[in-house]
Amino acid sequence: MLFFRLSRLTLMFNMAFLGLIAAALWMPVPAMAQSKPSRPLKIVALGDSLTAGYQLANGEAYPDVLQKALLGRGIQAVVANAGVSGDTTSGGLARLDFSVPEGTDAVLLELGANDMMRGVDPEIPRASLTKIILKLKERRIPVMLFGIPAWSNAGPDYAKQFNAIYPDLALVYQVPLYPFFLEGLIGNRDMMLADGIHPSAAGVREMVRLTLPHVEAFLRKLPAKP
Repeated sequence: MLFFRLSRLTLMFNMAFLGLIAAALWMPVPAMAQSKPSRPLKIVALGDSLTAGYQLANGEAYPDVLQKALLGRGIQAVVANAGVSGDTTSGGLARLDFSVPEGTDAVLLELGANDMMRGVDPEIPRASLTKIILKLKERRIPVMLFGIPAWSNAGPDYAKQFNAIYPDLALVYQVPLYPFFLEGLIGNRDMMLADGIHPSAAGVREMVRLTLPHVEAFLRKLPAKP
């Protein structure tokens, strides 16, 4: 009789235990706390009228179109337009601290076209671009460089000296280079304004299409930001 009672109690205990396990398995598990998403990258496009969006409507300049394209590629970024029409490399250097505020994650550096068109001694833009890159490196801000080759009427000697600036700096300071910011646009009336120097809205879209893979590769190598 005692054995029967003990067996019955054991059976009841086991059933209760199994019931607790079943309840635990079916009990909804609270969702794990999700880590906060990283803040958008803060990018500054430091340049001249080619960056500023000369004679273009709001939202049509290179930084604006690039920002939308990056978002479409899954890169959360805010691209500030620090382009100033007519600016030279010396001018960009002079306003660097103002144009690139604290908290900037990366700089897209596009300067030199106005130096070239004014026939400025190539050593001057070389020195100014070097100082810009070094100052940004001191601030631990990665840089991507955009080149502008000399026009054909600049003369072979001048063109040789000027065109060497961008690849030299990219090699020495280990910064990514997109060699020709206006690649595929010069001479194409559909891509340029009437002056033949500045890109139209369609031209800017083409510039973004061509540069996007390079900019994306540059940004994806940046250290993660909290």
